[in-house]
Amino acid sequence: MNQTPKKTMLISKGWIQAVALVMLFGFFVMGLLAYYTYTDQPPIPAKVTDANGNVLFTGADITAGQEIFLKNGLMEYGSIFGHGAWLGPDFTADYLHRAAEMTLDAHGGPASDAARQQTINDFKTNRYDAATGVLVFSAAQADAFQKLTAHYADFFGAPTTKFGLRPHAITDPEQIRQLTAFFCWSAWAGSTLRPGKDYSYTNNWPPESLVDNHATAEALVWSMLSLATLLGGIGLLFAAFGRWNFLGWHGRQEQSISFRPPDEVLLTPAQRACAGYFLVMALLFFLQTMFGGAAEHYRAELSDFFGFDLAQILPFNLARTYHLQLAIFWVATSYLAAGIFLVPMITGREPRGQGGLTYALLGALALVVFGSMAGEYAGVFGWIQNGWSWFGHQGFTFLDLGHFWQILLTVGLFFWVVVLFRGLRNRLRGEHMGNMPWLFFFAALSIPAFYAVGLLVHTDSNFTTTDFWRFWVVHLWVEDFLELFTTVMVAYIFVLLGVVNQRVAMRLIYLDVVLYSAGGVIGTMHHLYFSGEPAQHMALGAFFSAAEVIPLTFLTVEAWSFLQLGAQQSDQTRAPFPHFWSVMFLAAVGFWNFLGAGVFGFLINLPIVSYYEIGTALTANHSHAAMMGVYGMLAVGLALFCLRYLIPEKLWSDRAAKISFWSLNLGLAWMVFATLFPLGIIQLYHSISVGYFDARSLKFISGHANSLLEWLRLPGDAVFILGGTLPVLYLCWLGVWRRKQQPPRENPDGVLFVEIHETKDFGGQK
Repeated sequence: MNQTPKKTMLISKGWIQAVALVMLFGFFVMGLLAYYTYTDQPPIPAKVTDANGNVLFTGADITAGQEIFLKNGLMEYGSIFGHGAWLGPDFTADYLHRAAEMTLDAHGGPASDAARQQTINDFKTNRYDAATGVLVFSAAQADAFQKLTAHYADFFGAPTTKFGLRPHAITDPEQIRQLTAFFCWSAWAGSTLRPGKDYSYTNNWPPESLVDNHATAEALVWSMLSLATLLGGIGLLFAAFGRWNFLGWHGRQEQSISFRPPDEVLLTPAQRACAGYFLVMALLFFLQTMFGGAAEHYRAELSDFFGFDLAQILPFNLARTYHLQLAIFWVATSYLAAGIFLVPMITGREPRGQGGLTYALLGALALVVFGSMAGEYAGVFGWIQNGWSWFGHQGFTFLDLGHFWQILLTVGLFFWVVVLFRGLRNRLRGEHMGNMPWLFFFAALSIPAFYAVGLLVHTDSNFTTTDFWRFWVVHLWVEDFLELFTTVMVAYIFVLLGVVNQRVAMRLIYLDVVLYSAGGVIGTMHHLYFSGEPAQHMALGAFFSAAEVIPLTFLTVEAWSFLQLGAQQSDQTRAPFPHFWSVMFLAAVGFWNFLGAGVFGFLINLPIVSYYEIGTALTANHSHAAMMGVYGMLAVGLALFCLRYLIPEKLWSDRAAKISFWSLNLGLAWMVFATLFPLGIIQLYHSISVGYFDARSLKFISGHANSLLEWLRLPGDAVFILGGTLPVLYLCWLGVWRRKQQPPRENPDGVLFVEIHETKDFGGQK
């Protein structure tokens, strides 16, 4: 039997070489940074003693305290090294400030210059002996530790919900002592000079005048250089656009397209099964917004939810856990379903049993979602003692789910890749590995591969190490490889619609990979300026995170091309374009990518800004605008594209899609500009002028001016939830209960248009 020869690559192989070069360079550097993370992280002493040799706590106590911090979900309440939640204090800064005040009083008080200098010497002098593993505290520091143990006992053992936590959250004296030891170690790392350096293990973070913690020269210099990188990179980008006019989204010229009416597109069993995914997506989306509203209200009223003491059953740390985790779950559900839905359209066939596997994957997803949520509830309320990190609340922000559920999710994602491969297998055999079908498969494979890096995060490892690997998931997985997969899907949708040809789509995919990876891989380090990493992490993180903004500028320039590729096709076609609102959501992605990820992200990624801002409302401003504005809008847009074929034409509602689009965008804009951004600016100003400790205190956060701004968020939240999520839920319900009544097809038609009349093929240069 003669084997069909494989198709040649449709564009120049130089694109593959460019991608390979960028990837090899990026991950080579990341490997070096991983090495230096392990070698230069703040040491955990074997024991900490006072000047007389009395043991205050041990390294085992520090590790146990870290696990207590995570077990009780406190990283979803406050933060360590600036990373975590933003209601409670940053416990590194909190301990350092309180201990410095106590030490200053012990030496003679703030009126004494000698007392101030002695306090600085106590905290700046590195008295850790690497040979013996012993760290010696001054008498004043040792006394401060004892007093602060009592302080945190009162704080976490409070019998009421006045701090936003459940009553009697932690009452065991030994656990309190260990938790305080963990806070103390982080404060020591934040203030004590690195051996041979004039700055601390955390690059002098947190800002604290009492111990002479100020921004380093590196923070200032690399902030200026990152600005220069941004301006130069944008200039080069526009120069490239002027030189090579084939870059960007371009449709075919002089063409007439007849889009196939959605009712005429017959679906496979797997595609019909995707309706269930979208309903689950919409339900999780709605729940996520409700938990987000609850979490936000704590910043307006700490122990009162419209007259109800919500923290008794849903303390802040649990509400925020659900809010963040469900954001990942509902967005991922949409992407998984869209991937499965597109495969039969790409290949023109579907193997038998694909529908059953699709339903099985949905069941596994539901198990992970609701199983992990139950575990987190039990963990926060202390119902799980042994095995808490496996089945309860693992405790890391964005990786809250227990290790068992994390493994199940990873396995489920790989199973999803297997499902895609079954559908793509025959098509892949006849394609060059650089063409779009293989790009689709490789992009899908990268999702579980890089999510699996999160399995390297362990509750008993040095916190600096765990944060390094955690941000491989939070940043690298989300902002690079999830972005890659969505780019491939969007490109394939336009190819299937006949709006662009594969050459144009492939150039866009490769260009995106090069641009995103050039900055996005090493740019991961912008999260880790002050987590105990050496200074080179800051230098590289600042430089390459500035480069991340460049492709976002490119996307903004091209955002309106989405509209031209879709909506304007109606002028040339015999059938109306069926995906106007899907394309509108894609255009919104371009806008929010530039504003939320680009402008707001770059603002806080400057090291000198991040030094005073990390863990404030400006961080929340960036994360909301980027996560919802980019990945959320794209998830809804992909869902609408698929639902357009699942819902009978007579039941489809453009009005519902329109209401959802404007409500989500207006609600998000209100959230950002009426609340989060002004709150962040106020908090940043307070941090610089008064002090970071005070800017992160509950007293400041719940103050009158801030509380008023938090209340002003309510109208935007109502528009977002009621007008934004409920219409999506309605359409997804139609997709399940009113699906087109037609016999399932094993061999669907592979394109979504029926005719193209061309006089010229706009493919551009290779």
